[in-house]
Amino acid sequence: MVSTLTPAGGTRPRGRESRGPGRSLALHATLIAASVIAVFPVLWLVLTSIKPRDAWQSSTVELFNSPSLSNYAQVLGQTAFPRWLFNSLLVAAMTTVLGVVLAATTGYAVSRFRFPGYRSIMWMLLVTQMFPVAILIVPIYNLLAGLGLINQFPGLVIAYLTSTVPFCAWMMKGYFDTVPAEIDEAGRVDGLTPFGTFWRLILPLSRPGLAVAAFYSFITAWAEVAYATAFMTGDDKYTLAVGLGQFVGQHKAEWGLLTASSVLIAVPAAVVFLLVQRHLVTGLTAGATKS
Repeated sequence: MVSTLTPAGGTRPRGRESRGPGRSLALHATLIAASVIAVFPVLWLVLTSIKPRDAWQSSTVELFNSPSLSNYAQVLGQTAFPRWLFNSLLVAAMTTVLGVVLAATTGYAVSRFRFPGYRSIMWMLLVTQMFPVAILIVPIYNLLAGLGLINQFPGLVIAYLTSTVPFCAWMMKGYFDTVPAEIDEAGRVDGLTPFGTFWRLILPLSRPGLAVAAFYSFITAWAEVAYATAFMTGDDKYTLAVGLGQFVGQHKAEWGLLTASSVLIAVPAAVVFLLVQRHLVTGLTAGATKS
């Protein structure tokens, strides 16, 4: 690192030089502007959700004169939102559990073993991430229809796994590559089977990678619209992303109900993020460098 002499005769990194007032002011103004831009949509969503149902077009000043939770009461008590919430939680939980299990076992296998078809599996994991959802809807629909899984939650979970498992398996492979192979050898010396080594030694060391895989699987199932719209019919089968479309009519949108529902939908996603956020950076950057 390039250094400069200080008045006391020492050295200091060039990157540590003090900023002038103009640069400091520009930096803080940029950060404040970026923060306002990031927070404004969320704040507007929350404020609109607590306005009276027919007052969403009014100015924000009127909001504080008569804030109301009527939108939330109507969403929870007079619509099928609770059912959609249950459906989404069920599908997201199943996708998360199965996605993490399949991604972890696949990632460990391609990280530790070399077997016939190894390169084909690696190419498959990579290539399957290149297809957009719109292209996959028709073939997946035909496969699920042949299995009798249309309008069934297991069928929707399978559709989500086709996109979550390849990405998460590739990511987990990179994470397992950072775990020393000597740990596997120590497990075999102690008499553990390959699965026992994976379960008892490797998985406890792979929590950051598992957290990222779980978060990605959950968010994919929680916020997905295309598959849920194509494969599920009827209010009793809708997930939240599809159910919100019921608040948009041909001539009018119920913005009060939409914003209230959006706030409620964001809560579980925020809770999951808070649970795994300390592992996200470690899990996402694992395998990016070699020691």
